[in-house]
Amino acid sequence: MTVRLLGAGDIRELAAELDVTPTKKLGQNFVVDANTVRRIVQIARVQAGERVVEVGPGLGSLTLAILETGARVTAVEIDHRLAERLPRTAQERGVPDGDLTVVDADALRVTELPGDPTILVANLPYNVSVPVLLHFLETFAQLDRGVVMVQSEVGERLAAPPGSKVYGAPSVKAAWYGDWRLAGNVSRQVFWPVPNVDSVLVAFQRAADPRGTEEERRRTFRIVDLAFQQRRKMLRQALSAELGGSAAASEVLERAGVAPTARGESLVVDDFQRIAREIAATSAS
Repeated sequence: MTVRLLGAGDIRELAAELDVTPTKKLGQNFVVDANTVRRIVQIARVQAGERVVEVGPGLGSLTLAILETGARVTAVEIDHRLAERLPRTAQERGVPDGDLTVVDADALRVTELPGDPTILVANLPYNVSVPVLLHFLETFAQLDRGVVMVQSEVGERLAAPPGSKVYGAPSVKAAWYGDWRLAGNVSRQVFWPVPNVDSVLVAFQRAADPRGTEEERRRTFRIVDLAFQQRRKMLRQALSAELGGSAAASEVLERAGVAPTARGESLVVDDFQRIAREIAATSAS
């Protein structure tokens, strides 16, 4: 059975039926172009039989493109009307029974995913994209790879290398989990309503081995947050309040192999992890 994708007219009809008006509060911009959703699925390398989680499926345009491959989808949707309508839309468009599971919930509060999906594919709302990504990577260790569509500014931060103007806390925290790359631009014209920001696709591949324990991750992220609270501060200053003064901070940094005069934007995630380990070792002694 062939899955039929949604066109612009279909999406407007569904929105009218449900009395759904896309809201800035939820960051809703529905994709109305079949070529775009198929492109996202292709970049994510989704194959028949794989299990995908989609965050914020909305009216189902990207959902159907994933299902078209023969993959199975667990879709997490916070809007009750959309969550309730999506299974019927899938059935009407030729999706086999059992291929779609809808979770009616806030993605930031989800701690279990039916089917244990290994791929994340999503058009993420601009206002919560980084928190949702980090929550899913932290909570679901089986997520191996994915492609997300986000605001250009957010995507550039996620994929930024050290030393670049947009490198910051999101860049380091994303790198904790694996490798990130920009995978293409998306025209504003493929959305309804047309947003006033540009969008990009970002692809990620989880590292083969876990970087550290959950406790170590929290410690490392704490150091990352402190380092980027005031970007131009030297690390010995940025960490001084946490470590009891700039002299104590300098000692910890030197033992971690990091120059006390360095700034957060010059460090890679390994550097932050070494600092966190050194702080833990100092506290334990």
